[in-house]
Order: sequence, then C-alpha cells, then structure tokens
Amino acid sequence: MNASNPKPEATAAPAETAPTNFVREIVREDLKTGKYQGRVWTRFPPEPNGYLHIGHAKSICLNFGLAAEFGGKTNLRFDDTNPEKEEQEYVDSIIDTVHWLGFDWEDRLFYASDYFDQLHAWAVQLIKAGKSYVCDLSADEVRKYRGTLTEPGKESPYRNRSVEENLQLFERMKTGEFPDGSRTLRAKIDMASPNLNMRDPVMYRILHAEHHRTGNKWCIYPMYDYAHGQSDSLEKITHSICTLEFEDHRPLYNWYIEQLGIFPSQQIEFDRLNVTYTLLSKRKLLQLVQEGRVRGWDDPRMPTLSGIRRRGYTPEALRNFCASIGVTKTNGTIELAMLEHFVREDLNKRAHRVMAVLRPLKVVIDNYPEGQIDEMEAVNNPEDPAAGTRKVPFSRVLYIEQDDFREEPPKGYFRLSPGKEVRLRYGYFITAQSIVKNDKGEVVEVHCTYDPATRGGNAPDGRKVKSTIHWVSAAHAVDAEVRVYDNLFTKEDPNDVAEGQDFTANLNPNSLEIVNGAKLEPSLADAAAGMRYQFERLGYFCVDLDNKPGALVFNRTVALKDTWAKVEKKQSTKPKR
Repeated sequence: MNASNPKPEATAAPAETAPTNFVREIVREDLKTGKYQGRVWTRFPPEPNGYLHIGHAKSICLNFGLAAEFGGKTNLRFDDTNPEKEEQEYVDSIIDTVHWLGFDWEDRLFYASDYFDQLHAWAVQLIKAGKSYVCDLSADEVRKYRGTLTEPGKESPYRNRSVEENLQLFERMKTGEFPDGSRTLRAKIDMASPNLNMRDPVMYRILHAEHHRTGNKWCIYPMYDYAHGQSDSLEKITHSICTLEFEDHRPLYNWYIEQLGIFPSQQIEFDRLNVTYTLLSKRKLLQLVQEGRVRGWDDPRMPTLSGIRRRGYTPEALRNFCASIGVTKTNGTIELAMLEHFVREDLNKRAHRVMAVLRPLKVVIDNYPEGQIDEMEAVNNPEDPAAGTRKVPFSRVLYIEQDDFREEPPKGYFRLSPGKEVRLRYGYFITAQSIVKNDKGEVVEVHCTYDPATRGGNAPDGRKVKSTIHWVSAAHAVDAEVRVYDNLFTKEDPNDVAEGQDFTANLNPNSLEIVNGAKLEPSLADAAAGMRYQFERLGYFCVDLDNKPGALVFNRTVALKDTWAKVEKKQSTKPKR
C-alpha cells in the first residue's frame, strides 16, 4: 500500500469511479498531458501555532486522498516561520492527529525551517538580481505606502538602494545588528499592481526570538508568502492545494518561482470548511483556552480534532463527512447536523449497545423474589451480528430514568405511570402500583409488580404495551460521571454580535452539564478511555481521558436524534418540478 494512503478501511475509491471535483479534474488533466511526468505529489502544511480543527480535516483528506487515488505521495510539512507563536506541543499534537485521522506520510516529515539556509541564499540571489531591497519603513508606514484597492501604492524611499548596499544591510540584519521591526527585506515588483500582494511584499522581518528547532541561529525569519512556494518547489510538490483566501497570493507564489528559476509547483485554491455553531479561527480558539472558557484545546466542546476525538467522534465519520461535502471555488457553510449525521451513521455500525441511567429513580418490584437474580440476554449491536450478546443482571430493585415515570402523565405519555404497564428492555412487563415521596414531595421510589410470563419482553397472551424503557439493576450498577455536551455557541454564526461585543457574547452557558451518580450496567465497570457505546435511548457516549478505575467518566458524543437524516429524507421526497 502506498504510504500516503489512509489505513485500509479508508482506502480511496478507484480513480475512474471516485466522485469528481475541480481539483481532481486538474490532476487528471495534468496526468493526461504529462505535465509532471505522471507524478502527483501533494503536501499538508500546518502552522504549529495551535491545534488542528475540523476545517483542517477537509484539507488533510483532500491532500492525502488525491495523492492516494492517483498513486502519488503526500508530505507533512510544518510552516514554522513564526517562532513567537510556535511550540513543540503543537507539532506533537498535529502529528498525532493526522495519524489518528488515518493518514501517513512515511518518512516525508519536513519543516520550513529545514530550508532556512536555502531561502536565505535565494533572497541574496534576488538582491543581486535587483529584485529585492532592504526597506527602513516601519510596519505602519509600509501599510500607508501600499495604497488601497482603488489607489496605487507609493514607492519606498529606500527602493532604489544599490545592490551592494542591500547586500550589506541584509547581512547586518542577519547578524543581529538591528532591532525588531526596524528593517525588512522586500521584493521589488510593482507598487501600482491591482493586486495588493504584489506591491513590494515583505520577504523577511527581524525577529529576535528563539525558534523551537533552530534555537537562536536566526534573527531574521521569512514570511509565509516567501517560504511557501519555495518549500513546495524544494520538495517537488506538483499540486499545492490551499484554501481560497490564498487565491490572491498565487501571482506572488508564481513570481518567486519564476524569478528564481526553480521547480514550478502549482497552487490550487478550494473552499474552506465552515460549520454552523462553530468557530474555526485558531486565534479565537486560543483565546477561549487562555481565558479558561474551555478546559483546554482538547475540550470536547472545541471544534479541534483533539476535542472531537475526545468527545468520541471517529476518524471514519470525519473522512466520510469530508468526502460528502465536496470541493468547490465558493465558500459556504455546512450544517452542524450534517456532521453529526455522519458520526451517528458510523457509531451505529460499531458501538455496542448498553443500558445506563443518567438520572436514576428507584423501582422496587414487590412480587419479584428477594435475592433472586436473573441473567437477561442482551444484543450488543443489532447492526453487527458478529458482536454477539451479553448477560445483564436483573433483580428486585432497579433504576430507571426519572423522565420515564410520571405520577400524573400528560396526554400522549406512554411510559410508566400509576396503573400503566410498560416493557423493561430485555426484561419483563411491569405495572406501577404505588409511589414513595420525600419531604419535598418528589417521587423517589416506585413500587411495581411484574408478570413472570413476559420474560424477554413478550406476553404469551399477545397483549401489547406502548413503551419500552431501559433500566439497571441497583445491586449491580456501577456509578459514573457523565458529561453531557451541547453546542459551544448559541448562534449559527458565533461572530454575529452586537456592536461593542465579541464572539464570546454568544457562548452557550449550558454547553456542559455534569451528571454525577449515573448508574450503568456492570459490563461497563472496566471500560477504558476512548471506548464508545450507545446508551440505549440516550445517545452515543465515549469514555473520557479522565476515567480511572472505580471512577468512570463518560462524554456524550451525540444524541440519538438525527435531524439531518430527516432533512435529507424530506428533500428526497419532494416532488420534482
């Protein structure tokens, strides 16, 4: 298997049958014309200044998936050109996350810092060719001189320095003679260009900061636009796939490659992923972490891949989601419900069903023999016969959900209430006879009778009940903390705020509910971190990293209700005009 391929279960469809998109068609045409001698080589270039988020998943799947589909290769390359914001923690997290998502780059792990010497040499080459110069304007002055979309820029007064003076000043920048921000190296292109990126862009800035890989060797660092294309060229990348905000940067990408006469990598832009109720700005996500509004980068409410992994999302679900949303040249927004649909669809096939009671109400079956324990056979996963069955203990005292009993049931309520018969999942029919209340008037205990002839959930006389509820044997239950997560933001667009507010105004105060004292069936006593289950009738849950022996902790991954599936079904049944 090609090293760029995802793991076997994620192998891409054959090139002749896979769903098409404009990037794929560009690759096919390049192969047809022999543009790169039959080579397809992509790269994923994250900045190590934060944790990857769901938006990066689309880029990862596209880059690795295309290369795998056409027998090519993909590099993982860190764009580590800004030491003030980069940390080894982020590097380690990104490596782990891309592997978790199901992709491998074999021995092709690179860093932009690997190329600092060559990038510097090329900068000197451009100075000697009269294509770049050292500029003494401050950052504010550079912006002022750049002009606007409707007005041309103004040339820097330092633009026409001699080659010799530029070489001398650039060397002095490199040796640390000047303070941060006092000088830059700029490309000499066209201050009247309609594309602002071509108006003498900065190539190098002075930054006396220790780099996580090169230490204090450098005090000048290349800008992304300068390092990007040259790094691609050095690695012989054929298709450098970026999001749409880099479209206006493509002429500059090409200019550097043309002026240097190096391998002509090509940049292709596609739509970035946006999801409702979700922020995909690393700067804003970092703010949430630094202000303590979440528990860290891997908080299950965060849209980081570390967060949704901890919440219980599967890599297969994310890959299927990314494959379904398409690749276009127009930015749009995807419904969060669609992402959750793919999570449910995947977990439905792989997660074992178990019984858990989050808010327990005690049920006593008065006519059930004291001390008797029945072993009820329960199906582990009806979608997977190979998953088999398990035994669940049944006893005289059980726990059910508080919501599954009403002393005075409203119209249409078919669960347990005085005089009403219900089915216990895998158990018996029971009928509520009486209740016990506490000093506050709250029901704390329900006394019932059961029909021994209905073991397994069916009545020999054929009578029917309208409700089946889950339960846990009180004598065998294991306690757990359950963390019930909801959307982190209350609005579809978290940035939709009133004047004077920022996105934090839309934070959902109820995004996390911690439920203590949940009662789980005993098969979960030794559940390990990362294991996923369906709590019957409640949703999909994952064992959290905080889990310890004797102190179970579960995260709700997603509820059972699938609104996206209903939307799709409704759309498919609409009459065509």
